[in-house]
Amino acid sequence: MEHTLTTATVELRHYGHDDLQQIRQTLLDVHADAYADEMEDEFNQRFPWFVDHWGGHPGFSCVIGYEDGEPVGFAYGAPATPGREWWREHLSEPPADSSTFSFSELMVRPKWRKTGTGERLHTALIHARPEALAVLLVDPEHPKVQALYERWGYKKVGNRQPFPDSPNFAVMLLSLHAAVTGQNGDTA
Repeated sequence: MEHTLTTATVELRHYGHDDLQQIRQTLLDVHADAYADEMEDEFNQRFPWFVDHWGGHPGFSCVIGYEDGEPVGFAYGAPATPGREWWREHLSEPPADSSTFSFSELMVRPKWRKTGTGERLHTALIHARPEALAVLLVDPEHPKVQALYERWGYKKVGNRQPFPDSPNFAVMLLSLHAAVTGQNGDTA
C-alpha cells in the first residue's frame, strides 16, 4: 500500500551559523539519503566541504524539516558577498538594491518529495530575509527542478560553472520584495 505524506506534520526549525556543529551531521545524513544513487560522483562527495563553507559564513541560515523527530529535508544559504553575486555577470545594470541572499541548497529526502515540503522549506528560509534578491544555481539536467523554481518566481538570467567538475548551472534570480508580497514581478 502506498504511503501518502502531507507536510502538515513537518515541523520547521531555524538554525544559524552558531548551530552548525549541532546540525552538520543531520545535513550530511539527509544529503546521503537524497543522493544515495549518485554518491560515486566526486562533486557529490564534496558535500561536507560545502556544508562547512556555507555554515562558516556568519550570516548562514538554515531550515530543517522534521517529521516525528526524523529529518526530512533542509534549505540553507547565506548573504552574498557584495560585488560577487552569482547573477552579477549576467545583468547589464545591477538592481538599485543589489543585496542578495545566496540560496545554496534545498534538499528533500526521497520519501518526502512531491509533498510540498521543498516549497515550505524554501519559503521558511527566504520569508524574512532583509536582502532584496535571492539567487540560486540549478543543474540544467534537471529541467523539472528549474521549472519548479520558475513557478516560485525565479527567472533564469544566465549560466555559471563555479567548479571545473560542477555542472554549468542555470543562474536564477528572485526579487524577495515581490516574493514576500506575493507579486511575481521583474527581478531586475
